[in-house]
Amino acid sequence: MTKNVEELKKDYADLLIRSGLNLRKGQRLAISCPVECADFARLCAEAAYEAGCREVIMSWNDDALTRLKYLHAEDDVFDSVNPWEKDFRDIVSEEGAGWLAIYAEDPENLRGVDPDRISRAQKAHGKAMEKFRQREMRSEFPWCVCSVPTDAWAKAVFPDMDKEDAKACLWEEILAACRVDGGDAVQNWKDHSDELQRHVQILNEYNFKELRYKNSAGTDVTVGLPEGHFWAGGEENGADGRPFSANIPTEEVFTLPKRDSINGTIVATRPLAHNGTLIEGFSFEVKDGKITDVHAEKGEQILRDAISVDEGASYFGEVALVPYDSPISNSGILFMNTLFDENASCHFAFGEAYPNIYGAENMSEEELKERGANFSMTHVDFMVGSSDMTITGITHDGEEVPVFVNGNFAF
Repeated sequence: MTKNVEELKKDYADLLIRSGLNLRKGQRLAISCPVECADFARLCAEAAYEAGCREVIMSWNDDALTRLKYLHAEDDVFDSVNPWEKDFRDIVSEEGAGWLAIYAEDPENLRGVDPDRISRAQKAHGKAMEKFRQREMRSEFPWCVCSVPTDAWAKAVFPDMDKEDAKACLWEEILAACRVDGGDAVQNWKDHSDELQRHVQILNEYNFKELRYKNSAGTDVTVGLPEGHFWAGGEENGADGRPFSANIPTEEVFTLPKRDSINGTIVATRPLAHNGTLIEGFSFEVKDGKITDVHAEKGEQILRDAISVDEGASYFGEVALVPYDSPISNSGILFMNTLFDENASCHFAFGEAYPNIYGAENMSEEELKERGANFSMTHVDFMVGSSDMTITGITHDGEEVPVFVNGNFAF
């Protein structure tokens, strides 16, 4: 019997708790969620308690209130973070609680807001959340990012539909992308994760020294990879050895680039929704790993501010491979939500690096820097993949190996 949408939503919540976080009995769970999505947050809380969760703690957010704050609050408010916000994240991450982020914001909620306020708030938030971010990057606690429709987001994706139809269509696309719309969602996700691991294994066996990207959009860049790096994708193991899936959905396998070893031109192929603003038609010139020039048709100042949060923001922290022929890409939909759009396209991230280096858990920050890892208070993914993307891997022996041909894996 075919399940209705309400039943599939429960399956989705169960997938997030069982596969996304893999909560253990007696573990606490913090959920960050828009108030508009409270019904789905309750489904997640119910699934968590059924899994033996000790306590679910809610952290609510609201686009409308956020916009009002940026427009009307006293100016010095944007130079600091309320201490209880920092303490909350520090406490739950230090104890190893699960963290579920339900990310569903209006992609242009902050249109017309003073960019200086946005930039200063981002810097203050990045500094305050440094411990939380580092624990997250090192997988010291299970965390998962997911999305559900809101009115504003759904209308942005489907502007020609009325509100209810737009939300229904977006729900349909989300459930399909997360493999919840057919059969056993948890098993479907496990099968998908295993396929990602197949690509991970091949890439790790090659142990490439460099990757060379080229496409007709204008990307022509060489990316050095650190000695001792490894690729990851799908499930990953947390500090306690339990597997979890940090992003649902995900189609990527990823590693970190060597901080000072990227050279060339990188051209974005999809808009970037960042800090409540849509950035479109942008590109970077990169020399010795550092972004030296930026151009954007729309939102250029927001982008310039984003790469100026700190020194590390103008360097790169992630390189991710995503087949052009993948479910989210094949949907033909621009989601204006990085969680989905990054999984329709090969992408990079400027800012903090995931420490995908063997033995990183026993290395200091200085040791990781010596290996080529980048450190920053930010981490922003942007999309560069295309149907004609070519990626060539260069081994330490100088052998050239096709990795991507016509936008898809060559193996």
